[in-house]
Amino acid sequence: MKKSLLALAALTAFAGAASAQSSVTLFGIVDVNLRSIDNGNGTIKSLSSSGINTSRLGFRGIEDLGGGLRAGFWIEGQMDPDTGTAQGQTWQRRSTVSLIGGFGEVRLGRDYKPTFWNTTVFDPFGTNGVGNQNNVLPTLGGAPAAGFNLVRADNAVGYFLPTMGGVYGQLMVAAGEGTTQKYYGGRIGYAAGPINIAASYGKNDQESGLGNLLSNDYNVWNVGASFDAKFALFAVLYNKHEYTDLDLTSYMAAVTVPVGAGKFQFSYNHSDVDVRIAGVRRERSLKQFAFGYQYDLSKRTALYAHYAQLDNDVGLNSVVGSPGRVVGTGFKSKGYEFGVRHAF
Repeated sequence: MKKSLLALAALTAFAGAASAQSSVTLFGIVDVNLRSIDNGNGTIKSLSSSGINTSRLGFRGIEDLGGGLRAGFWIEGQMDPDTGTAQGQTWQRRSTVSLIGGFGEVRLGRDYKPTFWNTTVFDPFGTNGVGNQNNVLPTLGGAPAAGFNLVRADNAVGYFLPTMGGVYGQLMVAAGEGTTQKYYGGRIGYAAGPINIAASYGKNDQESGLGNLLSNDYNVWNVGASFDAKFALFAVLYNKHEYTDLDLTSYMAAVTVPVGAGKFQFSYNHSDVDVRIAGVRRERSLKQFAFGYQYDLSKRTALYAHYAQLDNDVGLNSVVGSPGRVVGTGFKSKGYEFGVRHAF
């Protein structure tokens, strides 16, 4: 009996020492809303997901290796709570392992591209819901058919700067491995007091002779800035996409107004897109207005309401959300959603 107690005490002491040096956290978000989408040919109402944040389930952990060095991991997958579908439990939202120290962070695996970080950080809707800024960023030419991804990169090696006053930044290189495009990009910014400003650039290389890849390089660069005037947060964003002889230029102006435990959000997005219609290259535009309100019941739980309207010129067929029927081009897409978000 005494030996058993001693063994139990030893195990408890060991577990305590281990827990003091490392931790693993289960986390997630469940975000569900009532949504209505009309693309000019009839309204479709649905129970949908991810109005404020993408619904997800994940695990992250950190271990203290001593001498100021830490190791960490992060695996995260998307889920659709309206249907119970575990879409991303292949962990395609993020799956990385890191070494962290005074030098910064080296991160390996699938992760956000630097250019997407700029887009989502300055968008008051966080690139989610019907007011999503990505609605006016359609990929150009045959890029979608080539498996092109504006948001994340596979097989990536990333580096994040350590804390340097208000300066922050990252670099990323991703191997094509013969089946997708090689990628490299970077982001540099400065955040101090009421000001946050950042610029980023990314390039997916064309690789001739390999199947289903880009026929040319795809370049993206953007600049975003925000100013917190206390009574309101103002933000602007400029995006430029170039592929073959096509290009897209977009502008965003936005404001977020805090009121008690809630906040009002407004954004205007405009994109000029070069497209080919009947073999002739022409410039067409996308215009999107969005506004919303979020009320925080607690730090983890919020209620929200969003509305957005997107106008397509002939030759374009972007939408504010799904589900929704799409017929032809040049239509007006509009939608609203009322939902609840809980983080754990």
